[in-house]
Amino acid sequence: MSSLSVDIARMDALTAGELYDVIKLRVDVFVVEQNCPYPELDGKDAEAFHLRLLEAGKLVAYGRIFTPDREPEARIGRVVVAPSHRGRKLGERLMREAVSACERLAPGAPIVISAQAHLERFYKGFGFCTTTEPYLEDGIPHVGMTRDAAPLHTSRGNAS
Repeated sequence: MSSLSVDIARMDALTAGELYDVIKLRVDVFVVEQNCPYPELDGKDAEAFHLRLLEAGKLVAYGRIFTPDREPEARIGRVVVAPSHRGRKLGERLMREAVSACERLAPGAPIVISAQAHLERFYKGFGFCTTTEPYLEDGIPHVGMTRDAAPLHTSRGNAS
């Protein structure tokens, strides 16, 4: 396996080509492959951090991260691995990177996801707990899941 690089950036820091690759991957999988016509361009990309796994400069996996703003928790969504790169545990690598990014960008905040129900066990492996009954989102069964906030580390020797 070639070496992977990890990139996290706001939308305005991505080039037009990089943004195109992100949107194309999301549409190819979430709209076309999953046969789920819905508005993939939801107006939220400008608020998000875009986490990309790259192999030789090519996008192979992606996730979208929101830090607390109007809600008290961080959020991970649009988790996707390119069909050509599945079976290599890139989803696991992407989720480790996404959780780590949330902990850096939103220390002390829990992390929530809306997981496709058939992936519930996968996300439990990263410390997420199911918090809702199954529900339909764009015609696909999902469950709400939350990962408790990582404990904040304080410096020793500071008197309070």
